[in-house]
Amino acid sequence: MLIIDARESDSIDKALKKYKKKFEKSGTLKQLRARQAFTKPSIARRTTVLKAAYRQQVLLAESED
Repeated sequence: MLIIDARESDSIDKALKKYKKKFEKSGTLKQLRARQAFTKPSIARRTTVLKAAYRQQVLLAESED
């Protein structure tokens, strides 16, 4: 459960902005979407390996520039 102290912020807009930031950092929506459908452990491992390989390529490309 996310709690935002409204007294601390000056306006509703600032409180809403803080709430959105906390919500994004907590990963609630990402977790909810992941639980909607079952993914096999082998596929989950494969996606993590592919993401890591992609990140490595991006870092190498940036370091070459």
